[in-house]
Amino acid sequence: MNDKPKKALPPSPGPSPAPSPAPGEYGIETLAIHAGASPEPVTGARNTPIYQTTSYVFEDVEHAADLFNLQTFGFIYSRLTNPTVAVLEERMAALEGGRAAVCAASGHAAQFLAFFTLLEPGDEFISSINLYGGSITQFGHSFKRLGWTCHFVDPTDPENFQKALTPKCKAIFIEVLANPGGIVLDVEPIVAIAREAGIPLIVDNTMATPYLFRPIEWGADLVIHSTTKFLSGHGTSMGGALIESGKFDWARDGRFPTMTEPDPAYHGLTFYETFGDFGFTMKARTVALRDFGPAMSPANAFYTITGIESLPVRMERHVANAGIVAEFLDAHPFVDWVSYAGLKNSPYHDLAKKYLPRGAGSVFTFGLKSGYEAGIRLVEAVNLFSHLANVGDTRSLILHPASTTHRQLTDEQRQAAGAGPDVIRLSVGLETADDLLADLDQALG
Repeated sequence: MNDKPKKALPPSPGPSPAPSPAPGEYGIETLAIHAGASPEPVTGARNTPIYQTTSYVFEDVEHAADLFNLQTFGFIYSRLTNPTVAVLEERMAALEGGRAAVCAASGHAAQFLAFFTLLEPGDEFISSINLYGGSITQFGHSFKRLGWTCHFVDPTDPENFQKALTPKCKAIFIEVLANPGGIVLDVEPIVAIAREAGIPLIVDNTMATPYLFRPIEWGADLVIHSTTKFLSGHGTSMGGALIESGKFDWARDGRFPTMTEPDPAYHGLTFYETFGDFGFTMKARTVALRDFGPAMSPANAFYTITGIESLPVRMERHVANAGIVAEFLDAHPFVDWVSYAGLKNSPYHDLAKKYLPRGAGSVFTFGLKSGYEAGIRLVEAVNLFSHLANVGDTRSLILHPASTTHRQLTDEQRQAAGAGPDVIRLSVGLETADDLLADLDQALG
């Protein structure tokens, strides 16, 4: 097997890509601003332009043939590659310490690209039950129609992943900092189980972002993001990203034929043999993204690139405000419990200190003593907190998951996912902390 493509080219598609700062050379604050980008060569524009175009002129027939045969990198059609999106892809790979990345129209689309590249009909995978409600529905219902079976387990005991393994299992999927919030998983034993089983560990890192947690450094093989959330950061732009570590041996035991067998769509090209440590993202782009088409728009890529530049300073403020709000709610007479790993009384506090030393994020849940109806009254009584189905905005957000994001689940599934009838989810923003406390206090009263 070759470790590099037939032509020694960089993994990010572009006419003449500039080298990006490497994670080992620069801090994450520098990477958030500079990775993947350089001044536009024709005009000298310092910001990455929005390349609002559908297609690109070929140099000649041979150049076009090389592009379509994946023998050279460049731009063909914006469903596959776009210069603005390519900058974001390089930045995401650098921030996560990965080998390569491919962006998509949403986090759900990125998950679909990952699993379509990984699985065949009849295959199975294991997932934590503590996920965003839409992921539970995608895995448990929509994926079934494609012949993929997901086994959900309680992730707080890593042995549950071991017990759920079957010969057909091809991956383990987790959120380390779980949505709707408060739960932190013990990553190391889950990594060990995946390694022993010879299957990749996929981590949705949306809630933590690479500023708080870098899954690949702890052994993850693939990382998923909804860039819609903290990375974009301002509630303006939909998007998703799939990042490949470049460290998984797809040829280890023949269990991943999509990576190791000739692909008829490319005249028998074998993706792992040809592209080596970025073969997975190449296949996700040139097969799944090509054929299903959930491309990220260049405008959304531009806004996300801009948002990422302030990610480190925003995350510091998000975390600081979340701690203040969590402590306030923990002492409030109308609040029954608060699930935030930043609190010392949280059962996940030690895990948060281990895996998330910069802070336990800013999305968490709490329970109201009066239950479901009190939750509805609260979300309708706040003023500064916006009642909507998103997280990671500069604005503080509030949601009653049982009546919104987790509404399609059964009562048992909602309870297992941490979204029972009394649960309120907060995404704490960047406002003055005292103003947030006053707003919650008047709404709770």
